[in-house]
Amino acid sequence: METEIFAALVRRPGPRLAEGLVTHIERSEVDLELAQRQWQAYVEALEAAGWRTIEVEPAPDCPDAVFIEDAVVVYGDVAVVTRPGADERKPETEAAERAVRDLGYTVRRIEAPGTLDGGDVLKFGGTVWVGQGGRTNAEGLRQLGEILAEQGARVVGVPLTKVLHLKSAVTALPDGTVIGYEPLVDDASVWESFLAVPEESGAHVVLLGGDRLLMAADAPKSAELFRSRGYEVTEVDISEYEKLEGCVTCLSVRLRGCPS
Repeated sequence: METEIFAALVRRPGPRLAEGLVTHIERSEVDLELAQRQWQAYVEALEAAGWRTIEVEPAPDCPDAVFIEDAVVVYGDVAVVTRPGADERKPETEAAERAVRDLGYTVRRIEAPGTLDGGDVLKFGGTVWVGQGGRTNAEGLRQLGEILAEQGARVVGVPLTKVLHLKSAVTALPDGTVIGYEPLVDDASVWESFLAVPEESGAHVVLLGGDRLLMAADAPKSAELFRSRGYEVTEVDISEYEKLEGCVTCLSVRLRGCPS
């Protein structure tokens, strides 16, 4: 099989998007038509950066299914199908599993009583940090640790009390610096290199390859900070997804070194 360096799983927002779960914020009205346009612009931004996007079968009865990152964690040639912490979201994994299996990944699963949301998983340089305190429990962390240890990864649990998922609080820049909005980070000392950003949305970046970043458009000070550090920044409007505690990372599963 030929190696695909940049591919991403995505899933279209469904008709019940506005019913998506909210935990740490107040519910506000979601404009479905605008959300659909924003999703298309997000996909086009990935494609403009050279990524091949692969649509996972829609799940119209699952309001949160557009947040495809929560359904599967990919490390090397292994795809770990999650077991979401919210019962309403458990059916989302079926189509995601079919997609990664069709791509040639070795599929493993988180089993009951473990729970794991992919948005709690931050990977960089052989270390995998996993948020605990919300949708992911200790058993889910243990199972993921065992699976990824076989791939040579070190899995570290991170306390989480202020946001829905770990990657709602922190992500990593291409040089390994972890970025976060300090009021939402439980313990920044977990990371050797941590950079505080001035806006909540500035804590979320997708690595597009090289020095290129994708981030939300409502964090201009953070975008300028990243540009001052030599990064090329693409900004996309995801306001309707932010109303559901979503961010740029959870709208796709990035597959570096996709088996097919």
